[in-house]
Amino acid sequence: MTADAKTPSTPTTAAFFAQAAISFAIALVALTIGIAVLPVDPWVRAFLAVGALYTVTSAFTLAKVIRDRQEDTTVARRVDRARVEKLLAEHDPFAPNAL
Repeated sequence: MTADAKTPSTPTTAAFFAQAAISFAIALVALTIGIAVLPVDPWVRAFLAVGALYTVTSAFTLAKVIRDRQEDTTVARRVDRARVEKLLAEHDPFAPNAL
């Protein structure tokens, strides 16, 4: 396998993961506090809370679907690449029936 044929690997650093988690937590807490202190009727507050919960769960689901699709295509590429390399390794161009 050649070096340029490898799929690029970009591991997430611990600092980036911590920054993303802290940012998400701050945004969620700020949204929750904002909904809680909003001067509106309780049913409006409940509606906004359900909307926020739906948005958060949809974001997690979307992230998982995107990650799963990316992993599937990466695995498929690796399998295809391995098949081609096996065919090339087994091919003898000087064999009598190579054509």
